[in-house]
Amino acid sequence: MSGLIQAMQILKTVFDKYAGKEGDKNTLTKAELADLLRAELGLGGSNKADVDKFFSALDNDSDGTVDFQEYITFVAALNCMMCSSK
Repeated sequence: MSGLIQAMQILKTVFDKYAGKEGDKNTLTKAELADLLRAELGLGGSNKADVDKFFSALDNDSDGTVDFQEYITFVAALNCMMCSSK
């Protein structure tokens, strides 16, 4: 299996690990997203206002959840930022 396919599978696995704990298994709630950010990216020091702002930025359709497409857009943007800082 190629490295890119493995990376895509890992992204979906991480999303699925946190999605659905509080409701729909296809979306992340604010609390689920906060858990993901804390556990996977080490962003545990954020206060509630920061989490609210971050969640609002990711929730493009303003439906109160972050779906896989919104999550993957965030991961792609984060990857671009990390690669451009090298």
